[in-house]
Amino acid sequence: MTYDVFISHAWEDKDTVVRDLAVALQQHGLSVWYDEFVLRIGDSLRQAIDRGIANSKFGIVVLSEAFFRKQWTQYELDGLVHMSMHERRKQVCLPIWHKISVNEVTANSPSLANVLALRTSDYSIAQIAEEIAAVVRPAGS
Repeated sequence: MTYDVFISHAWEDKDTVVRDLAVALQQHGLSVWYDEFVLRIGDSLRQAIDRGIANSKFGIVVLSEAFFRKQWTQYELDGLVHMSMHERRKQVCLPIWHKISVNEVTANSPSLANVLALRTSDYSIAQIAEEIAAVVRPAGS
């Protein structure tokens, strides 16, 4: 299966932003790789994540303090960056900053600090989903 977006996030952010964002993106007609939608009992987490990244057009990264502390999110971020740099289809990372400052992002990933991001403190989940949908499926495409 091919997905429009892969959502990389720390589980600590599920209840405050990620789950609602995943649902809002589906409501915009996007196919979403989100662990709660895709993973089933007995699945290999690494294999499922690798397939999700490899088969997604865009990678949404919900950057937070918890995101930068987790090994799995770093693994996912590495995969997304590799795909955008080395694959012909040029997967694009779409960063969302959740309760994190530019200084914290810069300290953890200077290259991500340079990418235009949406902040959950400035935009509602609905607005973020609308912005993402406009990038993933631009008008006229």
